[in-house]
Amino acid sequence: MTAYSGRIALVADRSPHVRSHVRLPALFDSLRDRDHLDFDVYWVPTEQVDEALEGFDGVWLLPGSPYRSEAGAITAIRIAREQGIPFLGTCAGFQHAMLEFARTVCGATNVQHGESTPDADDLLIVPMACSLDGHEGAIQVVPGTRAAALLGVERSMERYHCSYGLDTTRLDLLREHGLVFSGFDDAGDPRIAELPDHPFYLTTLFQPELAGDGSRPHPFIQAFAHAVADRSGQTADTGRGVIPAAR
Repeated sequence: MTAYSGRIALVADRSPHVRSHVRLPALFDSLRDRDHLDFDVYWVPTEQVDEALEGFDGVWLLPGSPYRSEAGAITAIRIAREQGIPFLGTCAGFQHAMLEFARTVCGATNVQHGESTPDADDLLIVPMACSLDGHEGAIQVVPGTRAAALLGVERSMERYHCSYGLDTTRLDLLREHGLVFSGFDDAGDPRIAELPDHPFYLTTLFQPELAGDGSRPHPFIQAFAHAVADRSGQTADTGRGVIPAAR
């Protein structure tokens, strides 16, 4: 039996030219049909993000950078992290999650994204030596992490559409403040990050929404959906209001 499962904010500047965005309706249909999870899903443009996002049960920061509002994307991540709202960030979502954590938690307030500010003095997100746009790559999963538990394998092939990644010289700064890197490529570059003490905070440089043909959601998307449903059940009687965004 399918039951109402909560409200999800899809934060991105929606476009028919972004494969990730086009894939989502089929993925949510699959979650309804296979997992019996039925969500109210709202697209929230980055320039419209505000504190009303606290009323959602889940936040997914999707690909599509450079965003029209980097500040809006950062705000969405901060709200989800600070309020314990299940958060999934994919591709640009991973990149901006690193920015938010470095700036807000680690105190590295001047770090920038190399795509939007290539001439900045302190780049946290930098061009990759080899672009992964349209490629698949292997991920080595760290045992004992949430990612490992969800994937159930030590090595996974995942699909990318990106050309920017994390400056690996900054990993220790992020780790020292609680961020866990739970997946790496064969060269040792980080591809998955999580916060163990958060109800659900998982972010990937690859795009799990592009796995397979879209008929079976990736384990990370399934886990995010169940975390959203759990939060919705816990907060159903609180009477919180939400300002609906474009669906």
